Amino acid sequence: MFQDTEERLIKIHFTGSTQKLHLRLCRLVGQAVADFSMIEDGDTVMVCLSGGKDSYGMLDILLSMQARAPISYTLIAVNLDQKQPGFPEHILPSYLTKLGVPFHIEEQDTYSIVKELIPEGKTTCSLCSRLRRGILYGLAEKLGATKIALGHHRDDMMETALLNLLFNGALKAMPPKLRSDDGKHVVIRPLAYVRESDLARYGELRDFPIIPCDLCGSQENLKRQEVKALLKDWGNRYPGSGDSMFAALTNVRPSHLLDRQLFDFSSIDRSVQ
Repeated sequence: MFQDTEERLIKIHFTGSTQKLHLRLCRLVGQAVADFSMIEDGDTVMVCLSGGKDSYGMLDILLSMQARAPISYTLIAVNLDQKQPGFPEHILPSYLTKLGVPFHIEEQDTYSIVKELIPEGKTTCSLCSRLRRGILYGLAEKLGATKIALGHHRDDMMETALLNLLFNGALKAMPPKLRSDDGKHVVIRPLAYVRESDLARYGELRDFPIIPCDLCGSQENLKRQEVKALLKDWGNRYPGSGDSMFAALTNVRPSHLLDRQLFDFSSIDRSVQ
């Protein structure tokens, strides 16, 4: 059923503009993978597909990199069918079969649970995310995956940093690589250096069969949407501010913050060294 990776890639014909963007995305993903040691020789990477542009792009780029990587690793695409009304369950299996990628579709009715527990008008993201995470961790064990790849990109990381700063009283974002609380799983975000605008453009050029989210993605009262609009407006008014903010996530000075667990302020005394 599954074709060799090289054969799959031979069938992909890029136009000039698509090829240029494809190469840039491969470079950025490759840099992130190398910088944070995301994928190692012998890994089985579970690529989580939601049906959105980001996860489609992630799978597409990882497949391209797999063909010429100096190490050997396996990819398996996974989708969680949450039983949302009207969900086109045929789209992903058809797409992945044509692509020749090993895949698994997990059917779990988290939609009903979320709708039952969350009052109408309240945001569902927190509960939905916890339920998905638990299911995906279980699947990783079942499938023998050593890494779980999520499709969060650079903009997601900056939005999360600002959300935590403004509403949660914490200086933290989405890490490009983390170990789960129980220590059993390693989560990676290969799109850590990729802009959302590039993924949107790439999705259009590649004509991915996008599946809209009728649960979390359709909510209009999310603080994340407000923060996204804020960052976009700020970027338009002050070009380059987004680049500066992202760079700040890689340039942390504990001695210039107020966290006494990260820096020993008591060690600073009046003596001149």
